Amino acid sequence: MKLLRVLAIAAAGACSLAIAPIAAARDAGPPSRHAGDPLVIGHRGAAGYRPDHTLQGYKLAIQMGADYIEPDLVATKDGVLIARHEPNITGTTDVADHPEFAGRRRVGVEVDGAPENGWFASDFTLAEIKTLRAVQPLPDERSTEFDGRFEIPTFDEVLALAKAEGRKRGRAVGVYPETKHPTYHKHLGLPLERRLVDSLRRAGLNRRNAPVYIQSFEQSNLRRLDRMTPVKLVQLVDANDVALDGTITYAAPFDRPYDWTISGDPVLRARTFGYFATNAGLDEIARYADGIGPWKPYIISSTATDANRDGNPDDVSGDGKVDERDRELALPTSLVRRAHRRGLEVHTWTFRNEPRRLASDFGGDPLAEYELFFALGVDGVFSDFPDTAVAARAAFLAG
Repeated sequence: MKLLRVLAIAAAGACSLAIAPIAAARDAGPPSRHAGDPLVIGHRGAAGYRPDHTLQGYKLAIQMGADYIEPDLVATKDGVLIARHEPNITGTTDVADHPEFAGRRRVGVEVDGAPENGWFASDFTLAEIKTLRAVQPLPDERSTEFDGRFEIPTFDEVLALAKAEGRKRGRAVGVYPETKHPTYHKHLGLPLERRLVDSLRRAGLNRRNAPVYIQSFEQSNLRRLDRMTPVKLVQLVDANDVALDGTITYAAPFDRPYDWTISGDPVLRARTFGYFATNAGLDEIARYADGIGPWKPYIISSTATDANRDGNPDDVSGDGKVDERDRELALPTSLVRRAHRRGLEVHTWTFRNEPRRLASDFGGDPLAEYELFFALGVDGVFSDFPDTAVAARAAFLAG
């Protein structure tokens, strides 16, 4: 089903798709944002342009007009929160190039039940972490020119940057931290919750109206934070993959929140992340959180062709590769509408510019994808390319 038809069916009365105005917005500067406009969240900073989770990447995202920057948080051996995508720092730092740390490499470390090999933040003090430099985790498709140039920031440093950049620009710059693998950290004796809240308090941000959202894939972590802080909380909703017919699929470790897996509760262990997208799941979330952060296919999925019936998607585009360009959009779900009925915001992820990540309906134009999700009513988007998201929002709001 092509994009115009999807919009006509799912977003009647909303802004129609307008490729020309969107394209014209590419060169526009960051617009003034009004309350109720969709948020642009700089995913890991400006991950399409700089290595993930660096002060330079966060600053670029802010310069591009992002409303929020997103630091993923893990703990060092001495209990300091740093911004890294995972406890395993092998693919996001130059640690492998440091012979003094060769003996720190470990094998079979279980993070949320999945064994991993490499170097882990919790085996390093902050002083040692500060000797490392960030690298591009997707070197095959994004520039590596900044590898080895930027330090690994602490959460306190990220908060200070947001405050300074907001003051410079005369607007609030929000911070959207994610607690990475909180059960894993709890078992290490390095629980994240109190450290996070203490950092917010020191920065004057531990208040209800602060420009802060805390997100997590684990439910017990958010329930604990709900008792510790008044800032907004968001339940993330993951999955493993999308089947040929558009059905969302679940497999470990992306089948359910890890705290459910180890809970011993047969009710929780019988659920998948998909439970959060049901009415009962949304009702439950509304009792401890302010929003949901679903993977995009929960809002609008896609289907693939399997003409030879081998169980695998076909290379429809004929480019010798099988990726999102070989898929077509399905009908939108009712998730956004049902979440809004319960007073929950919807911030979806992750938007990227690379053509291989865009369904065929978008014709290779990433701005068209944003417009569809804005038309479907999402309240925020996580983007690796904040400038593209800001331009798309400006065009959408211009009608």
